[in-house]
Amino acid sequence: MARTISADDRIFELRLARSAPDLFPMLEALYGSRPDYPAFRERLVKVLRKGWAERPEDLKLLDLKRDLEPDWFQRPDMAGYVFYIDRFAGDLKGVLDRLDYLEDLGITYVHLMPCLKPRPGDSDGGYSVMDYRQINPTYGSMTDFEAVSAALRARGMSLCVDLVLNHTAKEHAWARKAAKGDPKYRDYYLMFDSPDLPRLYEQTLVEVFPDNAPGNFTHYPEIGKWVWTTFNEHQWDLNWANPAVFLEIVEVMLFLANKGVDVLRLDAVAFMWKRLGTRCQSEPEVHMILQALRACSRIASAAVIHLEEAIVAPAEMLPYLGRGRHDGKEGNLAYHNSLMVQFWSALATRDTRLMTHVMGTHFPDRLTNATYATYIRCHDDIGWAVTDEDAAAVGLSGHGHRAFLSDFYEGSFPGTFAKGALFQVNEATGDKRISGSFASLAGLERATDDAGRDMAVQRILLGHALIAAWGGIPLIYMGDELALLNDWSYLDHPDHAHDSRWVHRPRMDWALAAERHRGETPSARVFRGTRTILARRRATPALHAAHPVRVVPSGNDAVLAVQRLAPTGALLGLFNFTEDWQHLPESRVRALGVTALRDELSDAIVTPHAGQIVLPPYGRVWLT
Repeated sequence: MARTISADDRIFELRLARSAPDLFPMLEALYGSRPDYPAFRERLVKVLRKGWAERPEDLKLLDLKRDLEPDWFQRPDMAGYVFYIDRFAGDLKGVLDRLDYLEDLGITYVHLMPCLKPRPGDSDGGYSVMDYRQINPTYGSMTDFEAVSAALRARGMSLCVDLVLNHTAKEHAWARKAAKGDPKYRDYYLMFDSPDLPRLYEQTLVEVFPDNAPGNFTHYPEIGKWVWTTFNEHQWDLNWANPAVFLEIVEVMLFLANKGVDVLRLDAVAFMWKRLGTRCQSEPEVHMILQALRACSRIASAAVIHLEEAIVAPAEMLPYLGRGRHDGKEGNLAYHNSLMVQFWSALATRDTRLMTHVMGTHFPDRLTNATYATYIRCHDDIGWAVTDEDAAAVGLSGHGHRAFLSDFYEGSFPGTFAKGALFQVNEATGDKRISGSFASLAGLERATDDAGRDMAVQRILLGHALIAAWGGIPLIYMGDELALLNDWSYLDHPDHAHDSRWVHRPRMDWALAAERHRGETPSARVFRGTRTILARRRATPALHAAHPVRVVPSGNDAVLAVQRLAPTGALLGLFNFTEDWQHLPESRVRALGVTALRDELSDAIVTPHAGQIVLPPYGRVWLT
């Protein structure tokens, strides 16, 4: 008697057939020459089938819904909020008590900063993971995590979590077995019997944390090995040339997907493949691996999308959203680091020429089945990713401009409004990165009067209006909606004092949040302004991420002009990056596609004055 094939089995086979052309050619290129490749391929299909069979019914229904609405993450009702669980709500149960706050703000995407079980002590902010299948016990249990994911889903909010792909903690079970000499698990990592090869690799590698973790290898006399440790001594790089590592990570991905994760933020992806004589960043095999991982998600958890964390230059970043053979097949989201850097650059110079050049020259006007995660601040530092060539294109010295930005935002440049802290100063290259909260870098911490505080508020709302209008998913980093200042108490904490990034990782001020709907404090004004920006974004179909984005000369160097070319007509975003009133000829604005002079951001008509569109200090409009 023939076996009856269930509807679930048929769906799996259909999805496997759909994604097989995206999956198997990548795996054959990576691993096909190995004698164990046929067994690996067979095992992978079993892992995918098992993941699908174990998927809860409500998530299978969500898979179907998102198959029918593949643009769900590109729609203008998407708005994200990013936070450390302990600093936002104490633990996962506390998060449940704060969902009304997120809904009030207009959030539909929640990124829980690293929440998988880290190593004890210094864990690189949670990115040194010792168990992918357990939650950090400080935050709660996997049961608590599932309760949060279910509560978010009930409110129409998507859940994002971090999955570190380049390395594990040295305390991970795989690493412990490798340290004990198990040959299977030693092949999970990059271990060397002598320093000879590491020295050759070091000739072309860069140091990620030169101050705290110089070099890229660590010698362990007790096991007689030199281990590849790109980031920190306690973070052992995985050997992605071993297909067993690929299998292990797929199983982890499906485990998390079946716990209700909607977005996997794949951390440190640029470093995954090593090649002698290179920086060992963004090698072609990285993109093959990432395309194959995405295909696995589409087969066994189709509702899940991938956010690929690669904070690199535009030409290097765009392939993570799919270029060439990977177009439409790799990451669904990537951080728009250049937009963030150019925002701060234009804010300091009061000049948008560099921003217009970079954003208008290096980025396509649309992406295939992918979009950006846009942000002004995050948990990390700001690196001044301005190339010498781009700086020269607008008459600047690249080295001089980068040095100016660091001095300006540290707070040492004469006349600056900002207050930040230096991070990872590299004396050899002159590279100086910056830490600081949005509000402090925007001038609120240094402001001494109402006029200064008002300018800081307007700078913050300018940034939020920009990322909301760009297309993609705007991400609000915890506390930025309340204009939280730098937290200098990190210097008193032994585990944090060496890392200035903790200055912009304050604890949530719930007393301040309780006053958000009343009064005229900077905090209340920023919250209400941000809430309005997200509400107007939801009401503006032209901001769908699939519509082309074009940066065009505004005719006024102080004003950034961004076109959104929707089928129903153009939307023109104008952003004044100065503390002065600015004017643009009405004729210029109309030539850029504006017909009705309606500002979708304020939901009002803009009236020209003497043939000029007038923008107040740090003014912003979305004109249709």
